[in-house]
Amino acid sequence: MRQLDTLVSQVAVFDTLVLIRGESGSGKEVVARKLHEYSSRKRKPFIPVNCGAIPADLLESELFGHEKGAFTGAVACRKGRFEMAEGGTLFLDEIGDMSLPMQVKLLRVLQERTYERVGSNESRECNVRILAATHRDLEAMVAEGSFRQDLFFRLDVFPVVVPPLREHPEDIPDLIARFCCQMKERGMQPPILTAAAQRALFSYNWPGNVRELENLVERLCITHGGKRVGLSELPEKYQVSGDARSLSDSANRDDQDALMEALLARPQVSEPPEAAFDALDDGLPPEVDVPGSLLPDGGINLKNHLQELEQRFITEALSREDGVITRAAQLLGLQRTTLAEKMKKLGLA
Repeated sequence: MRQLDTLVSQVAVFDTLVLIRGESGSGKEVVARKLHEYSSRKRKPFIPVNCGAIPADLLESELFGHEKGAFTGAVACRKGRFEMAEGGTLFLDEIGDMSLPMQVKLLRVLQERTYERVGSNESRECNVRILAATHRDLEAMVAEGSFRQDLFFRLDVFPVVVPPLREHPEDIPDLIARFCCQMKERGMQPPILTAAAQRALFSYNWPGNVRELENLVERLCITHGGKRVGLSELPEKYQVSGDARSLSDSANRDDQDALMEALLARPQVSEPPEAAFDALDDGLPPEVDVPGSLLPDGGINLKNHLQELEQRFITEALSREDGVITRAAQLLGLQRTTLAEKMKKLGLA
């Protein structure tokens, strides 16, 4: 990612055509916007166009504009994206989805820096920096004839590759902290991820890349705003990633952490969004001061002691709620399925 940032900084100051390549959701438009922000055109418009989302018969009008009466429905003259981006940057996203006839017209614009509105014979000059992006294998498309070779070489002046999230998982904490800040600005309360939840996210393959991670953070802000999110609270597909045994052990440690926090009556503090991904240590959180009299001189078997306390808390919660597992789980801050599993493990009817 540092190498990518260096490349962006180096090429941004020139009007060189940049081809941004990477999987869907990896952040290609973010790179394009950075190229614009670092350039001398930053005070002019940045106009994105998703070539794959616009029907082929409408893309020409979308890019170059049209005159009144040029086709059915053209009731007035309309500026195209090239005209709207004059002096600034035009970002052609998913250019690999562009039809062959449209590729020919785009090639002419790249070569001559002129274009014509649909329904007009007047050539217009354009002063636009063009950035292109795709998740497709353009070389393979050239070989099979679905992408023009001359256009490919025209675009491939300065290629930049955005790596998928699975290749730089160490950036996940920073990304989650950033997304939590954004969600808080929208009035949402960020969740607090446990160590086991973090390990599961590190092990996940992220086929949707950074966009999928952002969607997950927003989902957790809605369902667990301001609450602790353990492994069992993550959506199911994130729970099964990684080594099942190690994740299960992590979940048990998280349960012990939560139980000890409850025993010590840990004060509830408002944590900043950046703290949403702080790792919890195995054992007591570092900010909790344990009274000196809590631990006997001869020591204790912590695992057995916590299990006994856990059984007492569950028994009392069930008694208080007349044996209704759902309400007892709410009282303990657990999912109903999690409480049922604990009851089965402890032999509680």
